[in-house]
Amino acid sequence: MSIRGKAEMYGWCADALKELAAELDQVTAAAEHQREPAIPMEPGGWWHSYVCPAHHSELLFDPLEEDAAIFTCPHGCELRGEPYRGAWLVFKHQSLARHALQAAAVFAATGEGRYADLGRSIIVRYAQQFPHYPVHPAASPWMLKGRAFHQALTEAIWATTLIRAYLLLVDEGISFTEGEETLHAFFAMLESSMLEYHAILTNERGNPENNYTAWLNAALSCVYAARGERQKLLAQLDDEGGFRHHLSIAVKPDQLEFEGSIYYHVFVLRAYLINAEMAARFGEDLYGYSGEAGQSISGMLDVLAQLADASGSLPALHDGPYWREPYARELAEIFEIGLAQYGNEDILPLLSKVYGQLSPDAPSRSGLEAVLYGTGDWKLKPRKEQMETVLLQSSGFAVLAHERNKLSCLLDFGSHGGSHGHYDKLNLMLSHRSYPLTPDRGTVPYGSRLKKEWYPHTACHNTVSIGGRSQSEAQGACIKHEKEQSRSYAWIRTGDAYEGAVLDRHVLVNDLWVLDWFEVRLVEKQQVDWWFHYVGVGDSGIGERHYKKDPASMPKPLGEHDGYAYVQAISRFETSAPRSYTVRIEQQTQLKEQSPPEEVSVTLWADAGSSLIHVLTPGIAVDPSQRSEGLLHRQVGDNVRFIAVYACGNDAPQLRWTEAGELIVSLGGEENGAGSIYALTDDGLKERGMLR
Repeated sequence: MSIRGKAEMYGWCADALKELAAELDQVTAAAEHQREPAIPMEPGGWWHSYVCPAHHSELLFDPLEEDAAIFTCPHGCELRGEPYRGAWLVFKHQSLARHALQAAAVFAATGEGRYADLGRSIIVRYAQQFPHYPVHPAASPWMLKGRAFHQALTEAIWATTLIRAYLLLVDEGISFTEGEETLHAFFAMLESSMLEYHAILTNERGNPENNYTAWLNAALSCVYAARGERQKLLAQLDDEGGFRHHLSIAVKPDQLEFEGSIYYHVFVLRAYLINAEMAARFGEDLYGYSGEAGQSISGMLDVLAQLADASGSLPALHDGPYWREPYARELAEIFEIGLAQYGNEDILPLLSKVYGQLSPDAPSRSGLEAVLYGTGDWKLKPRKEQMETVLLQSSGFAVLAHERNKLSCLLDFGSHGGSHGHYDKLNLMLSHRSYPLTPDRGTVPYGSRLKKEWYPHTACHNTVSIGGRSQSEAQGACIKHEKEQSRSYAWIRTGDAYEGAVLDRHVLVNDLWVLDWFEVRLVEKQQVDWWFHYVGVGDSGIGERHYKKDPASMPKPLGEHDGYAYVQAISRFETSAPRSYTVRIEQQTQLKEQSPPEEVSVTLWADAGSSLIHVLTPGIAVDPSQRSEGLLHRQVGDNVRFIAVYACGNDAPQLRWTEAGELIVSLGGEENGAGSIYALTDDGLKERGMLR
């Protein structure tokens, strides 16, 4: 359906177009002494440098600003010069390409020539300027250098936006006769560089599965579509490293991109969808294509719905942001296309979450992505109807849930994830039905020192570290996975994280609680640290807090290496006798959720000689300066265990042991409470009986 047809049929589309037109009017009004925004004569740098070195938050960007010399962080810091100027230029070039596509969309709906003129002018002026950008002198060789940007990768993404704008205008009858030669030269330069870098990745480096390759493919498909070169496009689809080959080698059989990062999964999926859009112009259907192990675009959308929590939030597994506006727009694009192509209503809660992030005050189906790619009159859904237990065996993730429990969890046991992986085997991420409780922290822009010094380290995740060191790049396995009416259960293991160590984690979810039983076996005694980072404020009763809000009053970090330099103890308790401790966590507004808070309790069993430490660390990657609380349970030994039970509401679980060494978990007291008896056996965690 045409954009004009959608605007006439759907109120949401008509409303969104009015907003888009008003934004473009602001763009032209903001341009000084001219009717159109200026095209920067300088190439962009590396966008990951657009980050505050003090607060580690992404700097602010205003697309209406014609030029900038001062770059401000959300906390008020003002920065000047490089690398911030180069990074700002990345955002500026990308915003102008987006304005061209936005102008094409508004023209397609309204027929007003000024919007066609704006879009055409941006495209032609960039085509004129492109040969004058140098092959970037400041870029690192690993990046594969671009002209308009440090990275050829960024150039490919930017080019697909410009060419989609060009194609939409041509489809609507707009002529580019005056700039035809300039555009042909621009397309030829793009084709040449994209083919060169494709060959480097595929042949010289033997790395065709790289996420870079997906975007080089997408840019080439756009060039061929713009020039009407059907045979070149079809040949590129079947090349080594082309769309079909890439889908089979870069996506696991369970449909997740091989790096195990949701961000890079979305990144590659978006490139695939652009490829499919261009191929469809020549009658080639990639939307329904399946790879050698059944990989498909629809499957890649399905797996996102499986991994999202009940509120529609996607986990920030491995490298990837928790939230930023450009990422939210990318999500809106793939979900709108997914709904239009496959009608999969399972992604509606995820799309609803995205629109809630983009417009917190009045979430609605709006914006450029909805206008371009959306169709139908879908009603937004605030959350999933219920969480489902899922096992992604080849990627190494498991979701455990029970229909009557508001808590669910996601476990990470798979491969490291290459250059975008974290040292986080057997990580546990716990979610309440209304909000993420212990989410993966995500990753700050790569220009921040925290990218290497904190976020990838084991101490930043809800798993175990040994000897004050992060894990090695490790591969784990799921030994057992069970989905029954009364419970969901997973036993995950890794023997690669530390030399001479075997880590086993048993997690069980029933209608009342989540039971988390972690065993560590070593060849010699060492310090073993169990981490539990949460969002909210915890009333732990673990010693007396001895700090004030003044950072100068904070205690020293717990160590110097592998992330420990960013961990501060705010209270601690040494256990002289075995006993249980309960921490009550009250949800706060750090994740910008609108749901009313519900208390979640965490009951820990601590053997004699344990240390329980209440810690503060950098927070979720969207704003690391907003520190997060957590618990560190430390033991020294060669065979140690960590047991925790998580539950909603005011009634915290109680833990005790039978004379036979079996664990009793109960709610409501010993006489009238409901409970179960558990034992860890060679065949996994077993329920020996129930208390009713």
